[in-house]
Amino acid sequence: MSTDHAHAHHLENPDKSGPPPKLDVVATVPGAPPAPEGAEAMTILVTLPPNTPGAPPHRHSGPAFGYVVKGAIDFELEGEPVRVVRAGEAFWEPGGDVIHYQDGNHLADEESAFVVTMFCAPGQPMLTVVSPEELEARRDRRAPRTRSRP
Repeated sequence: MSTDHAHAHHLENPDKSGPPPKLDVVATVPGAPPAPEGAEAMTILVTLPPNTPGAPPHRHSGPAFGYVVKGAIDFELEGEPVRVVRAGEAFWEPGGDVIHYQDGNHLADEESAFVVTMFCAPGQPMLTVVSPEELEARRDRRAPRTRSRP
């Protein structure tokens, strides 16, 4: 994900009744995977109580693009180290076969929240939990864990 602002946008305000809207590119995803054919776009707001681990390891049938609106979340995809995504920052995942290990609240004493838009394949659930057997079979694909939750 890039925060390159080469895609900056500017809107003219034709009626001049006030300043034009300000548009800031938060992130871009060069070469993002396409949504599954016939996908349903679904946008949800996820609110995480303090110190909650979030969803269990899971996957999505299509790509997902999100933005943290409050607090901070621990975010971990298969093959990538855990990272903290803070309010005002964006994240994305390709979906498909990639396991999403963590999306929990990084904060022990405050609520965190994020908005995510997912592109779900027709007839597929928004989120599919990965079985313990599959997690074990794929454990060599998980990045080494260098930090623990607070």
